[in-house]
Amino acid sequence: MKRYISIKSLTLAAMVASLYTALTLVFQPISFQQVQFRISEALTLLPVLFVEAVPGLAAGCLISNLLAGANPYDVVFGTLATLLAAILSRKLRGNVWLAALPPVVCNGVIIGLVLTYAYGIDLLWLNMLTVSLGQAVVCYALGVPMVKALEKMDLPLWHDK
Repeated sequence: MKRYISIKSLTLAAMVASLYTALTLVFQPISFQQVQFRISEALTLLPVLFVEAVPGLAAGCLISNLLAGANPYDVVFGTLATLLAAILSRKLRGNVWLAALPPVVCNGVIIGLVLTYAYGIDLLWLNMLTVSLGQAVVCYALGVPMVKALEKMDLPLWHDK
């Protein structure tokens, strides 16, 4: 049986990708390097509300990294880190506080490795720590309140099909 992507699903994914890209590029000075607060990563909690956010986040991260001129390893592995975090956040959607953990861990480990081996920034453990801390601030201080506020709106969009 063929399965088609609805216009609604495609539009939602595109909106998330666009918002992620815009936030990353507007806040570019704090979105990259060893100490980073990528504001757009707060959106990695949107899969708690709707599955279409997962491909949207991956596309947004890919586009952002390409437009910002990131190292090719950062483009590939940064996108994979965001995709993995979004998938895991979706799986943990029953508890938004727990769902905020995958972006912290995935990006901390993967981007920490990228910073060390692709950009030559010494001290792997420090890279992992600083990226994780930045992710934790963004996800818990911005992402969790965002999801809680959106949940209160109780839009039909949030209800699984």
